[in-house]
Amino acid sequence: MVAMRPSDSVFARGILVRLLRDTRGAAAVMIVLAMIPLAAMAGVAVDVGRIYMVKTRLQQACDAGALAGRKSMTGATLDTSASGQAQVFFNNNYQAGYVGSRDIKFTPSVTSDYQVTATATATVPTTLTGIMGRRNQVVNVACQARYDVADADIMFVLDTTGSMACNPIADCNPASATYTRPDGTTGYYAVEQGGSKLSGLRDAVISFYDTLAKSADSSTNIRYGFVPYSSTVNVGSLLYQANPNYLVTQWQYQSRHATGDKVLSTATSPNPPATQAACDAKDQSRTPATFTTRRGDGTTFVTYTYDKNGKATVVDGVWAKNSQNVYACTVTTTTYIPVWTYEQWPYDVSNFVKGQSVADPSKITDGSNGTPFYTSRWQGCIEERRTTASASFSNTNLPPDLDPDLAPVRSVDANGMPTSSDTRWRPMWPDVTYFRGTNFVSVDNTGNDTNPYGDTTSTSVGGDYTSAGESQNVAAGLSACGKPAQRLRKMTKDEVSAYVNASDFKALGGTYHDTGMIWGTRLLSPSGLFQTDTAAWPGRQAPNRYIVFMTDGEMAPSLASYGMYGIEGYDKRVTGGAYGNQENYHNARFVAECQAAKSRNITVFVVGFGQTLNDQLKACASPGQAYYAKDNAALTTAFQKIAAQVAMLRLSK
Repeated sequence: MVAMRPSDSVFARGILVRLLRDTRGAAAVMIVLAMIPLAAMAGVAVDVGRIYMVKTRLQQACDAGALAGRKSMTGATLDTSASGQAQVFFNNNYQAGYVGSRDIKFTPSVTSDYQVTATATATVPTTLTGIMGRRNQVVNVACQARYDVADADIMFVLDTTGSMACNPIADCNPASATYTRPDGTTGYYAVEQGGSKLSGLRDAVISFYDTLAKSADSSTNIRYGFVPYSSTVNVGSLLYQANPNYLVTQWQYQSRHATGDKVLSTATSPNPPATQAACDAKDQSRTPATFTTRRGDGTTFVTYTYDKNGKATVVDGVWAKNSQNVYACTVTTTTYIPVWTYEQWPYDVSNFVKGQSVADPSKITDGSNGTPFYTSRWQGCIEERRTTASASFSNTNLPPDLDPDLAPVRSVDANGMPTSSDTRWRPMWPDVTYFRGTNFVSVDNTGNDTNPYGDTTSTSVGGDYTSAGESQNVAAGLSACGKPAQRLRKMTKDEVSAYVNASDFKALGGTYHDTGMIWGTRLLSPSGLFQTDTAAWPGRQAPNRYIVFMTDGEMAPSLASYGMYGIEGYDKRVTGGAYGNQENYHNARFVAECQAAKSRNITVFVVGFGQTLNDQLKACASPGQAYYAKDNAALTTAFQKIAAQVAMLRLSK
């Protein structure tokens, strides 16, 4: 150690004193000294920003690569092709040399539950922070992707009208034929041409199922439902099973009832009794007798009965002087046949809605023993509840017939008798529903010698005094009743195939888009009568809900068809009597119900099959979800595209 001499100490103190007293240049020194930490901070900020940019881009690229890899997997392994696709997507999203990074690596792999996981790394050279000893920063990210189908509920609303029997490249007038329904009764259908649109629809539905099934893993829940539609829908059994009170027990049909007797013939006995007592004994009342029936509302009416030949007789013995001024007996036998009044008439349907075989009350019965000559069984198609005739509707204030969530209300009086059926549904009953031409209120008609029952012998379609249930009217589609709709449930491919290939999945009837959409929405609504069908699975989020609406034609209602709204020419439920607006009013109902579905977070896909997408079909579809298919192959492609949209890539990490 070297000792400081006194003179050195004095010299040093002198220099410091002068420095303290001399302020010239001091500010510059201070600025230079302050810039050193500021520069270091700026360098760190630049490097941290670059590292953050690399990490963000690296994460995005990792996600994209993992998703692409999972989507490309065809089995349980990440094969070379799938791994290559993952790398391509990673490379497309992370360019080599991005902000100077190097040593970029992307490593995908498959997990035990068949998902793709991946890691990605990149080295980021530092700048000023390198002075501090940290020259390179390694960035690591991890990602995992699921190619999965979120729980989904899919309701197919399918046009099964008569034109679906035609080949898609040409219109046709298909012949009709009969088939045996599952319940053993006889049904009618339009005979399919080779390569019919209906056959294309069957293939498209199964292809939809396959497309969706390929994307699902074991944890996915998918439910399917079906609503085939024409002028009505077959939902009766679904309603009755849900709650028998959803259906009326009495309803008024455009029918007929016997209101009196018409003389068919009069005959005088050739061998009258010889005494007055014997003559008086020949006075007989009507055979079979009439009787009085009391309705559920307390009113009464006379029921006229006839024998197995459709006739009633009255024998009258009269003891009086004859032309020779001698008392003699004249016995006259008068034969009667019924006088039918064709008008709206109420019938008890309490057993009919149970699916029981019941007597047809619009036909005569054997008055001698009460045996019905004709019986009916409900096929399940319905008449809509009280309908509001309008050209426009408010989605916030829908009438009962368009409200997919409104539960029926069964009001009764003090005696337990129903007082209103406005919100309940009515069974379609073609056998008791009659056409009467332009006689909109009521008209009488009787039979003759060859037609004692009073039933017309007309074979014309929609002919006066023919019932909607007669063969020529059913075969022509004036009262079509198609395959029963199906509530949502999980289905195997075989079950889906069995539904669309069933013996009663037939083409028949006219095109009423509103009938299909109303019931597709009712069966799928998360807040409606069947909400338990579409509820979330335990521990899962609510399913995504979809309607796939397919039609091959524009709205084509008829005043003479008997369907969900009765016979419009007589009932005026949709038009209110403004018959010229019938199509517009039905279109208004259709669009309103489409909006009701979409307001309940149901995605609506619309497919026009050989049918140009008109304004109503476009308005019905969710944005961008209207499709046109010119032929069977295009229909399958459209259904596959829709299924691909239902299937969704969901990033889990």
